[in-house]
Amino acid sequence: MEKRAIVAGHICLDITPKFPEGKQSDLAQMLLPGKLIQMGEADIHTGGAVANTGLAMKILGVDVSLMGKIGKDAFGEIVCSILRQYDAADGLICLEQESTSYSLVLAVPGTDRIFLHNPGANDTFCADDIVEEYLREADLFHFGYPPLMSRMYAEDGTELVRLFQKVKASGCATSLDMAFPDPESDAGQADWKGILKKVLPFTDFFVPSVEELCYMLDRRRFARWQERAAGRDVTEILDVDAEVRPLAEQCMAYGAKVLVIKCGAAGMYYRTADEKTLSGIGGRIRLDAAAWKTREGFERSYVPDRVVSGTGAGDTSIAAFLTAVLEEETLEQCMHMAAAAGAACVSGYDALSGLKSYTELKDRIVAGWRKRNNLFSC
Repeated sequence: MEKRAIVAGHICLDITPKFPEGKQSDLAQMLLPGKLIQMGEADIHTGGAVANTGLAMKILGVDVSLMGKIGKDAFGEIVCSILRQYDAADGLICLEQESTSYSLVLAVPGTDRIFLHNPGANDTFCADDIVEEYLREADLFHFGYPPLMSRMYAEDGTELVRLFQKVKASGCATSLDMAFPDPESDAGQADWKGILKKVLPFTDFFVPSVEELCYMLDRRRFARWQERAAGRDVTEILDVDAEVRPLAEQCMAYGAKVLVIKCGAAGMYYRTADEKTLSGIGGRIRLDAAAWKTREGFERSYVPDRVVSGTGAGDTSIAAFLTAVLEEETLEQCMHMAAAAGAACVSGYDALSGLKSYTELKDRIVAGWRKRNNLFSC
């Protein structure tokens, strides 16, 4: 029987003005008040975990339902129009009194992306928005970006925990991805360590980025990372043994079963629990607990054909990882597919235009796709 998945949570419209290729400039000088910057056309696509991960899984061949909230406005019409092209708009909830979430993505050459974000209707998402009928038919439930959805982190994550308890009770395997909150916002001040302690026992696959995870578990450590990075991407200055592994230890102590930590262009760290704990993964996912138990490693990225934008690369990597899990691949192959999807993604301005089919990615891996130099130790 074909496996089925649900991808729910945050959805938005991403608007990415295109900076001239090959032109790098100091960001502070480029964005001076009153300055006119000659730009290319704007790239407009759906964004957020629902669109990025959900549509990527569709492209990779999974029967997936998308569940998110939008407003009945111009941006909402664009989101619906894009999702209809993939026959994936049926799970959207359109609200009269809410706005559709959007992100203005500043992908300035030579620096990390900057996001200007309005959460919109995502703030109203709750456990009751997940339709029971869909859960009964699904094998895997993936939820993305609770830090950008206010009901998910309010009251110390009560609604997020209720959502994952509901899904686990249905027999679905669960997957959770995060997002980096604005440190000055309510989301940035939330007790994410406490929230993770409560939700990870109901989470089968936990797939955050290293920056998100460190901010949530150890903000002092994260501040030291930023100081050392001196404006660069923090993943460029990290050591797995000294700085990533301690975060993984905390996640495993909180109840994580399969942990994948996205570490930017370098690759992904992975860690799995013991066989007994892995046996608690959703019953409709046939994971070989004996083969997956107590594993740890670092999957280096593949060398991309070109790098245009990192937008959605983490989401598509997770889409490929979860697709491989549904295909009952080995842990090694799941990580290979995740790395391959990420490398393909960065060749486009959005999350999907650079992505290849599952078979194409697999064939390129078999053909000897070259890996990046190992920047981390493990």
